[in-house]
Amino acid sequence: MKKAILSLQHITKDYEGTPLLCGIDLDVHADETLCLLGPSGSGKSTLLRIIAGLEQADDGTILWAGKDIQGISVEKRNFGLMFQDYALFPHMNVAENIAFGPRMKGWQRDSIQARIDETLKIVHLEDFAERRVVDLSGGEKQRVALARAIAPNPDLLMLDEPLGALDKALRDELGQELRAILKELHIPTIYVTHDQEEAFTIGDSVAVLNFGEILQRGTPEEIYNHPDSLWLAGFIGFTNQIQGRLEDAQPLAVSTAIGRFQLFANPDQMKTAGEEGVLVFKPVQVRIHQGSEEINSFKATIKDSQFRGDGYRLVVKLANGNFFYFRDEQKRESGAPIHIAISPQDLLWYPTHE
Repeated sequence: MKKAILSLQHITKDYEGTPLLCGIDLDVHADETLCLLGPSGSGKSTLLRIIAGLEQADDGTILWAGKDIQGISVEKRNFGLMFQDYALFPHMNVAENIAFGPRMKGWQRDSIQARIDETLKIVHLEDFAERRVVDLSGGEKQRVALARAIAPNPDLLMLDEPLGALDKALRDELGQELRAILKELHIPTIYVTHDQEEAFTIGDSVAVLNFGEILQRGTPEEIYNHPDSLWLAGFIGFTNQIQGRLEDAQPLAVSTAIGRFQLFANPDQMKTAGEEGVLVFKPVQVRIHQGSEEINSFKATIKDSQFRGDGYRLVVKLANGNFFYFRDEQKRESGAPIHIAISPQDLLWYPTHE
C-alpha cells in the first residue's frame, strides 16, 4: 500500500455555529492528482485553505511526510495555490508574475530566469514573457497562474476551480492540457472542482465532498460505476430514476411501474426481497429494438431529440408520466413510440432505507 505524503485526520471547522467540515479524513499520495468534487457550499475551498494554512481548523491534524504542520506558516509550508480568479498582479508582465515566488524565496537572478523559461515552456507560453497580464485571454491567464504556482518548486500543488471562469469549449481543451502538465510535473496535487466531467478527466482519484463529509473516495471509474448513494448517483448525472420493489435478491430483480428489471448487485449492499427503493438508469447510449420481449425493456414516447455535437440527447416520456434522458446516435421524430432495452450493468439499485 502506498504511503500518504499528506494526511488529514478528523479535520473539523464551524462558521458561526454552522458545521462546514465534519471530521475529514483524507490522504494524498506522492505523484497523485486528487480531485475534490462537490457542489457549491460543500466545504471544498475551506478544506483547501486549511491545508494551505490560510485558515485554521477547529480540530484535527494535518500531517506532511508524517510531521504535524499546523503550526507552520503559509510561506514555510512550500505549497503552491492557484485560485479561480488567478490572482495575477496586473501591474506586472508575465515573466514578473512567474518570478514573484522564487524572488520571495531569495533565489538568485540566473536561477529565477531559468525557472521562468522552464515554466513558460511547461505551459506552452514560451513567447509570452513580456506580455502584459491585462492583454491576456482567459485561457492564457489560467496558464500563467499555473506557471506562477509551480515556479517556486512547491511540494504540493493546490488548484481551486482553476477552469471555472472559462467557457465550456476552453475548459474541455485546457482540462486535457492540464492533465498532461500535472502528469509531467510529478507533484502531488489537490484539484477542487464542482464539475464531474472535469474531475474524471484530471483526477487519478476522486473524493466526493458534501455536507462537510467525504461521501466516497475512489478512482473515476469506481465513482462513476458504483456511486455509494442515491444522492451521489444523482450528483454525477444519473437522473433517470424510478421507484421500485425488490422481487428477488439472487439474481437481483426489481419491479417498477414500467416493468421488471434485472441488474447486477452492488457488492456492499444488503438486499432483502420486498424492500422498497429506487432503480437508477445510467444515461448510456440507448439501445432500441422492435418489440418488448427483450430483458429490461420498456415502452416510451419520444418527446425530443436534441443535437449535442457528438450525438443526440434523447428525451422520452414513460407510461407513468416520467421523463428519461439517454444518449443517441441519430435524430428521432417527436411523438413516435419506442422500445428501449437496458443492459443489467447500466442499472443501479438503492434501497430507500439507506
